[in-house]
Amino acid sequence: MAFWLASERRRQHSDWIQRFDPRFWTVNFPRPMMASVVTTSHDAMRVDAEFYHEGELAGLIWESEDTLDHPLLAYATRRDYAHCVLRFRWRSSGLIALDQPNGPTLTIEGRDANGISRAWYIRLWNFASGTIEDALIELPFSELQSGYALPGEAIEPGDIDRMFISLAPQGYVEGSSERLSARQDAWAEISDISCEGEGAMLEISDVMIPAHGEQMATAYDDAFNQTPARLLRQVEQLGYRGRIVHYVGMSHYYRLQDTASLVKYAGELCGPATSWHADFFARSVEMGFAPIASLSFELLAQDCPDWWEQRDWNWGFGRTGWDPPSALLSPLNPSAMTFLQSVAVNFVALLEGAGAKVLFQIGEPWWWVQSNTGAPCIYDAKARAEWGGDMVAITDMRQPLDADQKALLDRAGQALADATAALAQAVRDAASEEAEILLLAFTPTVLDPEMPELYRANLPSGWAWPAFDRLQLEDYDWLTSGADAARKAALEFVEARLGYPIERQDYLAGFVLDQADAHVFWPRIDRALDDARERGISQRFVWALPQVLRDGYTRLPTYEEDEVNAFDDVAYPLALGRDASASPEFSTSVAVTASGHERRNALWSDARMRYDVGPGVRSQAELRVLLEFFRARYGPARGFRLRDPYDFSSNGGDGQPTAFDEIIGTGDGMLADFQLRRNYGDQQRPITRPEDGSILVSIDGQPASGWTHVGKGVIRFDAAPAAGSEIRAGFLFDVPVRFAEDRLDISGATFAAGEAPSVPLIEIRETS
Repeated sequence: MAFWLASERRRQHSDWIQRFDPRFWTVNFPRPMMASVVTTSHDAMRVDAEFYHEGELAGLIWESEDTLDHPLLAYATRRDYAHCVLRFRWRSSGLIALDQPNGPTLTIEGRDANGISRAWYIRLWNFASGTIEDALIELPFSELQSGYALPGEAIEPGDIDRMFISLAPQGYVEGSSERLSARQDAWAEISDISCEGEGAMLEISDVMIPAHGEQMATAYDDAFNQTPARLLRQVEQLGYRGRIVHYVGMSHYYRLQDTASLVKYAGELCGPATSWHADFFARSVEMGFAPIASLSFELLAQDCPDWWEQRDWNWGFGRTGWDPPSALLSPLNPSAMTFLQSVAVNFVALLEGAGAKVLFQIGEPWWWVQSNTGAPCIYDAKARAEWGGDMVAITDMRQPLDADQKALLDRAGQALADATAALAQAVRDAASEEAEILLLAFTPTVLDPEMPELYRANLPSGWAWPAFDRLQLEDYDWLTSGADAARKAALEFVEARLGYPIERQDYLAGFVLDQADAHVFWPRIDRALDDARERGISQRFVWALPQVLRDGYTRLPTYEEDEVNAFDDVAYPLALGRDASASPEFSTSVAVTASGHERRNALWSDARMRYDVGPGVRSQAELRVLLEFFRARYGPARGFRLRDPYDFSSNGGDGQPTAFDEIIGTGDGMLADFQLRRNYGDQQRPITRPEDGSILVSIDGQPASGWTHVGKGVIRFDAAPAAGSEIRAGFLFDVPVRFAEDRLDISGATFAAGEAPSVPLIEIRETS
């Protein structure tokens, strides 16, 4: 399916919003405190916060440049705030009051009249009327003055990058790392937002992509600072419909203890996350989406009790390589599992409160393996106590394992299956109606070819159908690296081991960690979505929204694709002989400069063939065959095969194919798919319509087996050819063509007189 990596809006639709539209504010803050912002109406928003330390404060931020939205949906950059007036009503609780030192302060970051970067601090109380916790604020930017008291220093309103309102808790001490005596809950509501004067309105990109059949995945850890309204606007307008996989995260949703930076053992959601998710789920339902709450066995390590964590044989923690690292919870630890079950029950209540069906994903549950040593982390205290005499050491999963070690991995797998089953049952018990449970597995980790026995622990047989309602798979490490053989083998292994029907399987494609890889990885991700659809996977998700927005990935719909690009896999019914004409054509732009020199630009990398097969029609009977064939193709509407009489073989154009004719690629140890092609010097012509029984393949000069033709000239090896190996192929082939005109002009008189009709055909460009 077509897609576009959009870097900017190019004449697409736009609209206007009022500057300071509440949907586009964000929050920021230091951990471990938490805050969130949601819109409560078209002109109002609410910030909720939880503070744990004296020196913590949050910022409610407006950016002059929109760096978060998709390029086709972003608002215009306008740094000039001169003669612009912002008005709003301020209400708050739990924060330092407007009239006190360190009360709500507007910080403006920009440049002064000399272009020097600086910041100004505007005390909101100086521009307020009303009470200290319920006031009307008026901010005329051309008249604003910074400082604690007026008169103060005038700001420069013509070049502002961003502004933010600081929110400090009662008991705030600047720079202090001391804990507050108890958690401080606070909120602020900004309502009746209006903007007047010059630049009061901002142009905003307003593209609406029609539905294309794909669905979206996102995560709270990536989006906690934005409003749900902003996120869901983009999901909808980029053409995504149906379900949204929403990973609740591993670091922002939970509440901490009052006395220590550790999660509450009973498993509570913090207030900001509760408010945010209630709004997110409600808006999702209102817009016709079905949100899936996703919870993993992963927590930010600094907030996780040590005794909950997975351990390797040498007592090392099972932690990821993120910065800061996250910890993996032991499926055997009852306290850790109780925590997850309690969190899950909270999300069930939020989903049902929003009127949503309870859709719950158990996200990537696994026993961690240390990346540097290959040691599995299945040896926490509970495992050592419970497994006792069966405990044997495994310090490197890449090494051969004996029967006892394999048996231990099987036992670990059973523990993982039991833990996920208990979590699923907690969700089902909490739901007032039937809940749907989905399990997500990441095949590049659980089926790492270098660790062939790891599946025993991380893809347990206890997950087999119908343990869960749906099985979801993602394989983006292999996908983006081009490891097609590993992807194919993993799919076959999972289907054989777990047995989920194709209609009960989902696929998650993505993601692009580094933006520098966008132009290489997104085409592979987009193609993987098409591959999943062709396999019969109806529920497909793009992982994840932040990368989609950052890179401008735009999936485009194709209307009735089979009809628009229809191709009848049948051959032209008449023999051509050498009377037919064949004409390769290129498209070249030629510009002549004033001095008479030419600038030539080849617009096509390969020639496109044109044929006239009219001279091959030799009788009235053949003429009738041609007319019937033309009608059956609806003229030029449907393509078909044509055997080029001059070039139909990999061996010199007309010879008998051998396995050593054309080089079609070089192995890299991961790539399993290779496109058949004809090479004409530097020209490479993809061959999409080979004759199946004619294909021969070789690797490094030796006839090859263990491959299949999967269609459109793509050869797929069961195992990826070794790095540096030369892959060659021989084949007979046809050219995909269509009739060039909507009508055929054939005169019986001229035909009877021996004059050949003109029947022009044109080659079709096909993608593999």
